[in-house]
Amino acid sequence: MSMTDPIADLLTRVRNAARAQHQDVLVPNSQFKTEVARILSEQGYIESYTTEAAPDGEPGERLRIVLRYTDQREPVITGIRRVSRPGRRSYVDSDHIPKVEGGLGTAIISTSRGVMTGHDARRAGVGGEVVAHVW
Repeated sequence: MSMTDPIADLLTRVRNAARAQHQDVLVPNSQFKTEVARILSEQGYIESYTTEAAPDGEPGERLRIVLRYTDQREPVITGIRRVSRPGRRSYVDSDHIPKVEGGLGTAIISTSRGVMTGHDARRAGVGGEVVAHVW
């Protein structure tokens, strides 16, 4: 089974694990996914993330994302959506970076200076590909 959109797969696994109130979720790792996890962590959507070796005989690394919940066991991530997809890329300049949920959410932008939040990209004056919205 080939995967056409590994980032959508990551977001779907995180969304499903949060809805099912899992403690953590394991996904195949890539440098880009680690960057997305870093932003989710910095913005307080997840507790932490770590990379670990795959079990014997399997290639690659795994990314373990520890999900975050409120005191009422509600997931902190109420929504997570892929914006730019392989079939339809979505690019913005620094003046048109979207505000997610009226500024309460976070846009994850892949820029020439690395993966950053929409807020940071706006401040740095760089545009890029809108990877996802998280709220």
